[in-house]
Amino acid sequence: MSTAAKLTKLWKDSPVLPFDDHSKIVLMSDCHRGMGNWGDNFLKNQNLYFAALRYYYEQGYLYIELGDGDELWECRDLTQIIDIHSNVFWLLSKFYYEHRFFMLYGNHDRVKQSPRYVGRTCSQYRCTDRQCLAPLFPGIQVLEGLVLQYEPTKDKILLAHGHQGDWLNDTLWKTARFLVRYVWKPVETAGVNDPTSAAKNYRKKNKTERRLQHWVEKSGNMLVAGHTHRPVLPKFGEPLYFNDGSCVHPRCITALELSGGKISLVKWSLNTRQDRTLYVGREVLDGPNELIKYFVQNVQFSSKDDNTVA
Repeated sequence: MSTAAKLTKLWKDSPVLPFDDHSKIVLMSDCHRGMGNWGDNFLKNQNLYFAALRYYYEQGYLYIELGDGDELWECRDLTQIIDIHSNVFWLLSKFYYEHRFFMLYGNHDRVKQSPRYVGRTCSQYRCTDRQCLAPLFPGIQVLEGLVLQYEPTKDKILLAHGHQGDWLNDTLWKTARFLVRYVWKPVETAGVNDPTSAAKNYRKKNKTERRLQHWVEKSGNMLVAGHTHRPVLPKFGEPLYFNDGSCVHPRCITALELSGGKISLVKWSLNTRQDRTLYVGREVLDGPNELIKYFVQNVQFSSKDDNTVA
C-alpha cells in the first residue's frame, strides 16, 4: 500500500480528538529511548527532555508522542528501557493518569501495535523511589494515527509518525529491524550511516518528505509527522506538512506547540548565563502562526484542486 493510500486510511479511521483555543497540546517524537549504553541516542538529551516534559506538565499541556518514542529495533526489551529511564516514565504516567497523554507508534517501536505486547510491558514499572512496582500505563491503546479537530471550524489535522508506505521501514519493517539490530548497529561505529534511516540518510529523508507533501497537496489535508528528524513549520502558502523534529538532535530537542489557536516550533537546549552557570532554555524557532489562517488556505486550495488520492 502506498504512502498516500495509508495516510488516507488513517485520515478516515483514526480516533478524533477535539481541541479549541483554550487547549494546550505539545507534539514530540523520535525520542529513541534506549538502554542507557553507548548506543542510546536519547541519553545525551535526557535532561533536556525531562526539563521540557516537566514544563509542559506544569503548564497543563496535553502531550502527544508521534512514534519512535522507544528504540525497539536496537533493543529487545522495553521493560529494561523503562527501568533505565524510570524518571521519564514516572512523569509520563502522571500525564496518562490525568488523561493528557497519547502515544503513537512509529517504525522503530512498531511492536507497540500489539495490545498484548503493550499490556505485558507497559502496565507497570519499578519505581526506584519506593522500591516497588507501580502502575504505568494500564489499559493504554497505542495508535498509528490520531486526528485533531479544531472545534471552532471543525477543520482536522492528521497526526502520524510518517513512515507509512515506506518499503523498508513499513512493508518490510521486520527485515529492517533485523538489519539494524545485527548489521548496521555494529557497522555504525565505523562511521557508516544506516541506509534504512530517514534521519541519517539525506536522500531518503528528502524522498520521504516529498511523499508526505504529495499527499498533503493532493488530499487538501493537514499533516503533522516526525520520522525524518527535520523540523518543519510551513509558511502560509506552502503545503501544510508539519514536522516536530526529534529529541535526538546533537545539542537540542524540538517540538510543536498548539496553544491559543496558534502553532509554534520550539527548541529546548542547554544555555549559559553570563556568570557561566548552565540552564535549560526554551526558544521559539518559528511562529506562533494562527491555525485559522492555515485552515483558510486549505479551503482555498481544496476548492481549486481535485482531492482524490491515488
